[in-house]
Amino acid sequence: MPDLSVADLTVEYSSGGYVARPLDRLDLDISSGELVLLLGASGSGKTTLLSVLARILTPRSGSIRLGDTVVSDLEGAALTHYRRHTVGIVFQTFNLVPSLGAAENVQVPLRLAGVGRARAQARAAELLERVGLEDRAGHRPGDLSGGQQQRVAIARALAHDPPLVLADEPTAHLDYIQVEGVLRLLRDVASPERIVVVASHDERLLPLADRIVELTPRAAPAHGAPPRLELAAGQDAFRQGDAGDFVYLVEEGEIELVRERVDGSQEVVARLGPGRYFGELAPLFGLRRSATARAATPAVVQGLTLADFRRRMGVGAATQVLRSGTV
Repeated sequence: MPDLSVADLTVEYSSGGYVARPLDRLDLDISSGELVLLLGASGSGKTTLLSVLARILTPRSGSIRLGDTVVSDLEGAALTHYRRHTVGIVFQTFNLVPSLGAAENVQVPLRLAGVGRARAQARAAELLERVGLEDRAGHRPGDLSGGQQQRVAIARALAHDPPLVLADEPTAHLDYIQVEGVLRLLRDVASPERIVVVASHDERLLPLADRIVELTPRAAPAHGAPPRLELAAGQDAFRQGDAGDFVYLVEEGEIELVRERVDGSQEVVARLGPGRYFGELAPLFGLRRSATARAATPAVVQGLTLADFRRRMGVGAATQVLRSGTV
């Protein structure tokens, strides 16, 4: 069965008129049979990546290849076939049809693809037995527990026996009793014939994964003393979208914080002089830089480790940053 390859993938969209890139030149290779867990804070690009792999979203650039198929190039009938037959999706909120029973919900993608009623019914019965719900075939979602609804959603995702299954926060709405059955099922779904990619922040899934992909941006570990940058006017200390490493203190000159807008223009959102800090949010909270820091005049800025910054700010540093911090 095919392997999955993501190369130089960038996704860009508008957020309040500004450019947001939750995925910026991402490279990822997954072998058939692997269960890969995408970890990261909210906004790190987990759901975005699943949406691009499912071709619900189209990337700005880069490529996605599943075996010999270049998924990112698919259009028209080929794209429809990919969405129906090659990828199965397990949604965070189940997305079951409330008026249909469990078996009917599993049959929906089969009937939409033109599969006959008898064959669709047989396939649904087979899948419900696999997920341990053969005795709930006629029950509507409102009569099922959260864990049972999620198992129906997994069965539906497997309707066409796809080689790629994507699950978005599959345990988000489950209590600790319901989680166990879903975790075992997800592990079972990943087989030598199938890739399973799960987006989650639930650490209970860690032992299940063959590989963990951390999408929360992390700067390279700092070595040696924090940098002291002497910047010419117009020179950048860091760029919008970079991972955050140090906090910076303006010692001389002025720094502008500039955000890129969707129309290609740039907006100055702050201008900071000596004694002001910038770049606190990214390293404190594992975010990407939300603006470019650029010298408005010749400037000197001193980098600070988070430990140094916290010592200077004292107790409640994170709260102060949330009130007034930048990038």
